[in-house]
Amino acid sequence: MKNSLIAIALLCCAIACAQRPAEIGIISDNDLYSSPINDQYYTNGLEFFYRYLGKRSDEKVAKKITEFRIGQYIYNPQSVRAGDINVNDRPFAGYLFAEAGINTFYTNESVLKVNFQAGVVGPESYAEEFQEGLHNLFGYPTVKGWQYQIVTTPAAQLQAVYSHKIFRETYKEKIDFHLQGEINAGTIWTSVSAGPMARISLRGLLVPMYESALHGATLSRDKDYKNKRDLFLYLNPTVQYMNHDATIEGSPFNDDSLVTFPLIPFRFNADAGIKYRRDHWNFSYSLHYRGKELSNNVITGFYYGSLQLGYML
Repeated sequence: MKNSLIAIALLCCAIACAQRPAEIGIISDNDLYSSPINDQYYTNGLEFFYRYLGKRSDEKVAKKITEFRIGQYIYNPQSVRAGDINVNDRPFAGYLFAEAGINTFYTNESVLKVNFQAGVVGPESYAEEFQEGLHNLFGYPTVKGWQYQIVTTPAAQLQAVYSHKIFRETYKEKIDFHLQGEINAGTIWTSVSAGPMARISLRGLLVPMYESALHGATLSRDKDYKNKRDLFLYLNPTVQYMNHDATIEGSPFNDDSLVTFPLIPFRFNADAGIKYRRDHWNFSYSLHYRGKELSNNVITGFYYGSLQLGYML
């Protein structure tokens, strides 16, 4: 009887969720998406997300979207043949996490995103096993050096992103500008970053930010996605101050990691990409540059690419 009640409750929850406008999708990051010979530092990321449109209780709010994610990030030195500890110019590290957040889109085209992550850095992230399987599948060289990875570190992360539209009346039809800031606080990363962001339409007029795919706001209450189109470029250079990065400095709770480095706290980062929406589908490709992160004589800034595919239910 108890099992039947649980099954009925789960079925009711599934039906309730299905009745909401929702989107499911996948995000794949890899440095090979930016260069066929580039395989270093932040080397792979994989995320699955589910977001749904909630109720709004404020007339200043155009949309409120709840989002859930699970994901894994993998970090390597410059060389995958790092069995010698002296070859490690950046620590091996893996991060496995689950995330829940609320994205609020205002009628003045401001955006506030707040999310919480829980997870782990260390062997329990299964980054070594995932990378080993991936390399075996595609015939890439065996990765050596995971015995030096960052030790087990529990993750509790809070992130807030705020975007505010500027030059509202001067630029608004084919191009618009925003100021964007981000704060991260937790056991893995503590950082602050800020910079301008621009959208440039490649097809028709720009849709408002609360309808745009840039921050995942394409869900509609009427679920009428037929003949909806949107195509634009975006550019987002930022200056970042990083106070702590456990994937580089090791756990804040101990000094047991064999390979760690001091941070370079101030960095220049930049993101650029293209996003396309057609009917129920959202597609995007983006290129990301990250400035030099830590202090040694070998490491450099690096690039990686990101692919995203979403489907609106």
